[in-house]
Amino acid sequence: MYKLIIFDLDGTLLNTSEDIRAVLNNSLKKFGLPQLTYEQTLRFVGNGAKKLIERAIGGNSELFERVYNDYSVNFAACENNLTTPYAGCREFLTECNKRGIKLAIITNKPDDATAGVYKKWLSEFAFDRVIGQSDKFPLKPDAASTLSVINGFGFDKSECVFIGDGETDVQTAKNAGIKCVSALWGFRSREQLAAAGATLFAESYKELSEIIFH
Repeated sequence: MYKLIIFDLDGTLLNTSEDIRAVLNNSLKKFGLPQLTYEQTLRFVGNGAKKLIERAIGGNSELFERVYNDYSVNFAACENNLTTPYAGCREFLTECNKRGIKLAIITNKPDDATAGVYKKWLSEFAFDRVIGQSDKFPLKPDAASTLSVINGFGFDKSECVFIGDGETDVQTAKNAGIKCVSALWGFRSREQLAAAGATLFAESYKELSEIIFH
C-alpha cells in the first residue's frame, strides 16, 4: 500500500470545469455573447479558456482582449465560491486518513487561491503539505517540490504516487521517479494523457480506490 499520495488540486480533487464555465459565461454575458454549454467547457485543454473565448466571439481580436481580461480578473476570486469537490472525493480522502496514508497537494496555483480552496473544501482532512506558487520550491513539472515532500517523510519513491488529471502531472511524476495515476474525470481524455506518457488511469474515485488500496 502507498504511504504518500501527492495530488494535483483542480481537475483531480475539485470540479473546476463547472467553475470555468460559470466565470466564462459571466464574462460572455457581460459583452452580449452566447453562453457556453457544459459539453463545450469540457473541451478545455491547456490554454482552453482562450480557445473557448475565441470560438465564442468569432475572431474579433479587440473584443477577445476585453472578454479575456474580464475573465482573468474574476476567475481566481470566483473559484473560491464556486468550486465543489468531485463525487467520491471526500470518501476517498477519509479512507486515506483512516489508513494513515499521508496526503499532500502540489499546485501551480497562487498560494492565495490555493489557501482559499483548501480551507473551504479540504481542511477537515489531514493534508501534510499544500504547496502553491509562492513556495520556495519550483513547481510542476519540476521534481523539486515533489521530492521535498517525499524526502521530508523519509519514504522510498516506490511508496509514493502522484494523482493528477493533466499532462504536467504525468511529467512531474516522471521527473520525480514515482508512479502516476491519471484521473479521467478532469479536463483531459485518456488519449491525451496517454500521448503524454500516462500508463495508469482511473475513471472515478471508486476505481482510484481499487488501484490505491488493493
